[in-house]
Amino acid sequence: MMDIPALSMAMSQSRLAQNVSIQVLKIAKDQASQDGQSLVKMLDSSTVPHLGNRLDIRI
Repeated sequence: MMDIPALSMAMSQSRLAQNVSIQVLKIAKDQASQDGQSLVKMLDSSTVPHLGNRLDIRI
């Protein structure tokens, strides 16, 4: 015989945990996007724009 109230509680807790995980991932994604935009701005405002265009390597 199935315990309907216990099953309902387990499903509800599982759904809550999944929703919380999704929200945490959305926050992490938004933060990574902001960090990327900040990095692009920083690189665009470089005081010496010609640096980093070439890499001299000797083997």
